[in-house]
Amino acid sequence: MIHRRTLLTTAAAAALLPLTAMAQATDAWPQRPIRLVVPFPPGGSADFLGRLVAEKITLATGWVMVVENRAGAAGNIGLDAIAKAAPDGYTIGIGQTANMAINPSLYARMPFDPLKDLAPVALVASQPMVVTVKADAPYRSLAELVAAAKKSAESMRVAFAGNGTVAHLAIELLERRAGIALVNVPYKGAGPAVNDLRAGHVDFFVGNSISVLGQVNGGSLRALAVTSPTRLNALPAVPTVAESGFADFDAQTWSGVVTPAGVTTPILARLYTEVTRVIARPDVLAKFAAEGSTPATGRSMQQFAELVRSEHRSWGDLVRQAKIQLD
Repeated sequence: MIHRRTLLTTAAAAALLPLTAMAQATDAWPQRPIRLVVPFPPGGSADFLGRLVAEKITLATGWVMVVENRAGAAGNIGLDAIAKAAPDGYTIGIGQTANMAINPSLYARMPFDPLKDLAPVALVASQPMVVTVKADAPYRSLAELVAAAKKSAESMRVAFAGNGTVAHLAIELLERRAGIALVNVPYKGAGPAVNDLRAGHVDFFVGNSISVLGQVNGGSLRALAVTSPTRLNALPAVPTVAESGFADFDAQTWSGVVTPAGVTTPILARLYTEVTRVIARPDVLAKFAAEGSTPATGRSMQQFAELVRSEHRSWGDLVRQAKIQLD
């Protein structure tokens, strides 16, 4: 009987060893710098969010977080580096609408599968697109712009930053919903596009709130509509596209922290806790408000994963319907 009890006790202890080892490893993590990959160049919204998260987590926890910009292929290069990294919690990054939900349908070949090779951890913030014209343009509303596009003998020219972006697909969606045909004029960035808008080389611009907020508030551009379901706090007088006659219109860029698939649950939970603490800080909320971002406070890890799947499906449908393809 004593021998049997000894065997049972030994077996139970052995069964607990992997759990104990995992808990100890998580308690010790991180023991070296964490690499946070931003899959876009410095200066953009993803870079702003990535650096903000890294700075605030470092200040709060004492962790060492190193931001690395790995731009190219509309975010595919940087996100592929995250997907193929060791799942040990030492490589994380910023995933967003383009590289997680749009690119898989836009590119004929993808180096990774965002639904299988990445783990969504914490949604950080979102930004709507803003439809803008020159301050002296005759259009005072989106309805007037659409009416002019329908009457124009020559198609109106719409500027946006990059093929395959949320702005590009928002324009495709508007064309389909409004029954208009526009001349799409893609630029390498929002800056050159806005400059050409102000110079009169294009008729209007669709870009995220960060790219136009300063000039709208400064009076050189006029905002006609935002593409989020609700009005933007930074532009409370500007109606949504849905309010302007296109019900349920929703096109936003969202960004969040992701890791390679396979990172242990305790490490994912710790990352989630620290990121969500950051975006709830009053100083961070003030920064978001100033640049036209909506913080994702109160969103769970599961809700972020569901958003990725939903957006992957809906944007993929639009890409296929519009027959947009990039090499």
